[in-house]
Amino acid sequence: MQIKYRIGVMPGAWPAAPDGRDLFWQVIQTCESTEIDSVWFSERLSSPTPVLEPMVAMAAVAARTRRLKFGPSVLVAPFRSPVLAARQLAMLDYLSGGRVLPAVGIGVEQEREFRAAGVPFKERGRRTDEAIGIMRRCWAEDEVTYDGEFWKLERVTVLPKPVQQPMPLWIGGNSEAAMRRAGRLGDGWIPSFITPAEFRIGVEKTCAYAGEARREIPGDHFGALVNFWLDPDPARARAIAAPFVPRGRVDDATLAACTAFGPPELLAERLEQYVAGGASKFIVRPMGPSERMLDQLARLADEVIPPFHRR
Repeated sequence: MQIKYRIGVMPGAWPAAPDGRDLFWQVIQTCESTEIDSVWFSERLSSPTPVLEPMVAMAAVAARTRRLKFGPSVLVAPFRSPVLAARQLAMLDYLSGGRVLPAVGIGVEQEREFRAAGVPFKERGRRTDEAIGIMRRCWAEDEVTYDGEFWKLERVTVLPKPVQQPMPLWIGGNSEAAMRRAGRLGDGWIPSFITPAEFRIGVEKTCAYAGEARREIPGDHFGALVNFWLDPDPARARAIAAPFVPRGRVDDATLAACTAFGPPELLAERLEQYVAGGASKFIVRPMGPSERMLDQLARLADEVIPPFHRR
C-alpha cells in the first residue's frame, strides 16, 4: 500500500469580534488555494473563548470550496442523536462530492457540558460506542432497525447516502479507552497532546485491539494533532504561544515533545518523529494570536507542506 502523507489545519484562537467572520472566509480561501489538505473544527458546547460550531462551519466550507477536505476534530458523539449526526454528515459528504472526514470522540472532561446536553456524564463512553454502530449502519444500509441501550430505531432510512462508501470514521482521544474504541469500532485514530513515543505505543495498542476484534486498521489511518508556531527564534515562538496553551492539559515535558514552537524545520522534524511511530495524517494548529493566523498558515503552506506531501 502506498501511503499518502497529508497535513490539514485547525484554526487557532478565534476572535470574538465581528471581524472573525471575515477571518473565517480568509482562512478557508488560504486553505483552498494552497496545498493544505483539509480544515478541521473542534467542538465545545460551552467555552470561555469563541469556538466555531463544526457542523455549520463544515457546511460553509462545502459551499465555498471545491477541493478542500474538512472534518470535526472531534465531533462529540454523546451530544446528539446518532441518526441526526449520520444524516448531517451524509448530506455534507453528498453535497461536497465526498470530502468529509468524520471523527468522533467522547468530549472533554467537563461534566457541566454533558448536563447542558441532557446526557449523563458517566454514560458518554457507552453512548459513543452505540452511536458509532448506528451511524455506520445508517450510511451503509437501506433500512435500519435497532434495539440498543440508548436508542431504538424502527425502519430508519438515511438518504442521500454518503458519496464515500464505506464512509470512514476516525476516533479521537488519548486514553486507553479511545485506543480500544478505535481498534474495535473505528477506521483510524487521531489523538492530540501526545508525545511521539506515546503515539507509537498507542498505534501498537490500537492495532492489537483491532486484532482482538478480528479487524484491521489501514496503515495510513493513524495521525495526530500538533500545535505549532513558526518563528526563527524558538524562545520567542514559545512566548507567543504560551498564553494560548490549555492550562493543566499536559505537563511541561509532554508539551515540549508534542508541539513545535520555532522555525519550520522544527515542525517538519516533529512530524517526522510521529511518522516514525506510524502516523501519516496530521492536523496542525497555529497556537498564537488570531491576527497572525493567516501569516502562519501561508508560511506553513509555503515552507512545510509541499516537501512533506512529496516525501
